[in-house]
Amino acid sequence: MHYEGMMIRPPSEANSILLQVTLGCSHNKCTFCGTFREKRFNIKKDDIIFEDIEFARKYCQRQNRLFICDGDAMIVPQKRLVKILKQIKDRLPWVERVGLYANTKGIGMKTDEQLKQLHDLGVKIAYMGLESGDDQVLKDIVKGADSAKMIKMGKRVKASGIKLSVTVIIGIGGKKRSEIHASETGRVLSAIDPDFVGALSLMLTPGTELHDQYERGEFELITPKQMLEELGLMFASTHLSNGFFHANHASNYLPIRAKLPEEKEQTLELISQALNGKLALRPESMRAL
Repeated sequence: MHYEGMMIRPPSEANSILLQVTLGCSHNKCTFCGTFREKRFNIKKDDIIFEDIEFARKYCQRQNRLFICDGDAMIVPQKRLVKILKQIKDRLPWVERVGLYANTKGIGMKTDEQLKQLHDLGVKIAYMGLESGDDQVLKDIVKGADSAKMIKMGKRVKASGIKLSVTVIIGIGGKKRSEIHASETGRVLSAIDPDFVGALSLMLTPGTELHDQYERGEFELITPKQMLEELGLMFASTHLSNGFFHANHASNYLPIRAKLPEEKEQTLELISQALNGKLALRPESMRAL
C-alpha cells in the first residue's frame, strides 16, 4: 500500500482495509486537531489508488470492510469517487461495506441523487464530526459549519440510506460553555437522529491552536468530574429513535455503550453512580487519543 504520512480511522474500522485516496483534510482549520497539519490536501492519482486495490485483492481477502482515508473522502468529485467505488466492487467483491469520513462541505457538494448513488455502490457508513451543537463553540473551534448546516447535511446522508456515525467531543466548550455545549449537542444529535454517536473526551494536543489557547489561559479545561457531568447532561438531552450512543473511546473516563431509547435510564443511572464515586474511572495514565 502507498501510505503517506499519518493516517487516522474510526475505532470501528480497526479491522478494515485502509485505502488512502486523499491526503490530509480539505478544511484542516479546526483548532483542536493537529492530525493533518503537515499535509497539504490532495487527491491521489487513480493509478496509485488502483494499484493499492490490487494489493488488497491479493493480501486482504479476509477483510470484508474497507475504509477510505484520509480526512474527508466525500469531497472527491463524484465522477472520480464513482470510478474508485466501481473498481473496489469489481476487484474486491467480498467487501460488504465501504466507509469514509464526510464533512459538511463534502456532503454539500453532492446532490441527493449522488449520495444515493454512493450508497448503491457500497458506501454503507459515513463518519461526520459534529464536535458540538453549540454555535459559539463551533465558531470558536473554526469548524466551518453551524449547527443548522450540521443538521441539514447529516439528515441528507441518512436519507440516502448511508448509515451515519456522528462524533462529539466532551469538554470542547471549556468551563465557560460546558453546560450549553452539552445541552445543545444533545439537541442537534436529536435533530439529526444518527445511527451511531461516538463521544470522545477532549485531550489537548501540543502544536494545536487550542493547546496554545490553554497555555495562554484563554481556554480552561474542565475536570474529570465535570466531564462526567457534561456527558450526563449531553446523554440526557439526546433522543435517538433507533441508535447507539458510544462513549467507550480510550479518551473517556467512563466507558459506556447504550442502545437508545431502550437503555437510556440504566445508562443515566450508571453515570450517576460514577459521579457518586461508586464506579472507578479510567486513570489519566490510561487515556489516549
